[in-house]
Amino acid sequence: MTPSDRTEIRLALPSKGPLAEETLALLDRAGLRVHRPNLRQLKASIPAMPGLAVLFQRVGDIVVGVRSGSVDLGITGLDMVAERAGFDGDILVLHPALGYGHCTLNVIVPEAQTDVRRMADLPAWQARLGRPLRVATKFPNQAAAFFRQHGVTGIDLVPSEGSLEIAPTIGYADLIVDLVATGTTLRDNRLRSLEDGQILSSQACLIANRVTLRRNPAALEMARQLLEFIVAHLRAAENVSVFANICGESPEEIAARILPRPVIGGLQGPTISPLITRHDGRWYAIHIVVRKDQLAQAIAELRAIGGSGVVVAPVTYIFEEEPPEVSAMLAALKADEGG
Repeated sequence: MTPSDRTEIRLALPSKGPLAEETLALLDRAGLRVHRPNLRQLKASIPAMPGLAVLFQRVGDIVVGVRSGSVDLGITGLDMVAERAGFDGDILVLHPALGYGHCTLNVIVPEAQTDVRRMADLPAWQARLGRPLRVATKFPNQAAAFFRQHGVTGIDLVPSEGSLEIAPTIGYADLIVDLVATGTTLRDNRLRSLEDGQILSSQACLIANRVTLRRNPAALEMARQLLEFIVAHLRAAENVSVFANICGESPEEIAARILPRPVIGGLQGPTISPLITRHDGRWYAIHIVVRKDQLAQAIAELRAIGGSGVVVAPVTYIFEEEPPEVSAMLAALKADEGG
């Protein structure tokens, strides 16, 4: 079956590991729970998105599947996209920063090589050995391009799918190019990254086959819906709803107290509603949305203008008229058509 013969839209997700767990958690929080009755099943669904089939694959295979068009959408690591996307432009990154799976791709050497600190030190090490440096890596394309960029030639890349940290110890390679998350594994194996050896920074991302999006309106609409919900949730996760009671002459008078404040003006100003109360005076309930890192300042500002009974609640979604990520997707597809 070719991509054009399919009626279902396919989303590929990581099949195992921390990236798989965090991806399912993100979708669940965004209201897009994946229904998978049997964990051994490699196909599932998202009840909130009828017509979307979920496939579970290895992170590298997700990129290959999206590139070939056998899969329409995918969530994987940006590192894998950089390594396996190719140069034909068939993969469109819809969202490069889903907020988890953070790591960097680095050039890593044994701690014993005390005089090798930067990329510029590699040729001298190579000269001492009298042979090309052997570099074990799961990212040969990215590694080769990075070494060329730094003018380091005569490198023997040793593709490997196993644990790379042991390669220098057993003589399988002189150095490695690998992903680093916390750095603990490197320290445990007496390895360290070169000071200027970071090739790229990566995290989970959402990708799509751009040809499919151009030619299949149903796939484009599914991509838009998926992107909208994820973006709305990610934006909401950075904010909280704040409710408070305040006494005043009118909504306009209260707004005049609120709006000059740097934080409690909210996303587009406060919502102010009459409050039914037994207390004397005119009381109003106000609702604002503020960033989590500004919550303490927001509470202080509310108290300074007479606010009381402050209640803070999480925000699930913040939808915009059209998120920048959706606009960027549509602009990229329009550019493909020549305007």
